[in-house]
Amino acid sequence: MDANYMLSLIPVLTKGAMVTIELTVLSVIFGTVWGLILSLMKISRNLIFREFSSFYIYVIRGTPLLLQLFAIYYGLPFFGINLSPFLSAVCGMSLNSAAYIAEIIRAGIESIDKGQMEAAKALGMTYSQAMRRVILPQAFKRIIPPMGNEFIALLKDSSLVSSIAMTDLMRAALQMYSNSFRPVEVFLTAGILYLVLTTFFTLIFGRVERRMSVYE
Repeated sequence: MDANYMLSLIPVLTKGAMVTIELTVLSVIFGTVWGLILSLMKISRNLIFREFSSFYIYVIRGTPLLLQLFAIYYGLPFFGINLSPFLSAVCGMSLNSAAYIAEIIRAGIESIDKGQMEAAKALGMTYSQAMRRVILPQAFKRIIPPMGNEFIALLKDSSLVSSIAMTDLMRAALQMYSNSFRPVEVFLTAGILYLVLTTFFTLIFGRVERRMSVYE
């Protein structure tokens, strides 16, 4: 194993790592927005909303992320919709993470004492006002740990986008391997970079969790 060769790989793999971070952050942001909508639909009194949300979560959680990425990147062109690898990856990972985030947010909302909603309504708030001003702010404090886990899991799962020609950290490593045929150095360096990323974001979420617990 050549340590100098591993060091020479870092600049190229770091560019792929930056794309991986960008892809993960965007996917979590869009996934959180869609997941919040799905969670509110699932706890609503409207039967159609509840059934749609439950079916969506059932299908997405019951099928592999890789299959969903293939459906978007290779399937949509049959309907005249052509997306770039990056946009396909963001769409696929956002739609996938939304299903998991929806369940996280739903659990967070349902963990809040029902008396909070009744008290808010007694003060004259509507259902949406009580959700926005009372329930959701408390629920979001409680979902930070599982959201951190979802972010880390998505960061690692992002390696699947290399299968749709997306140049992330894993695809950069595969390209370096195909040029050098030195798998040990290339994939060991990529693994170390993934470990650095997951450690960094684990520390960030841990710090946010501790800070938010002060105001609990």
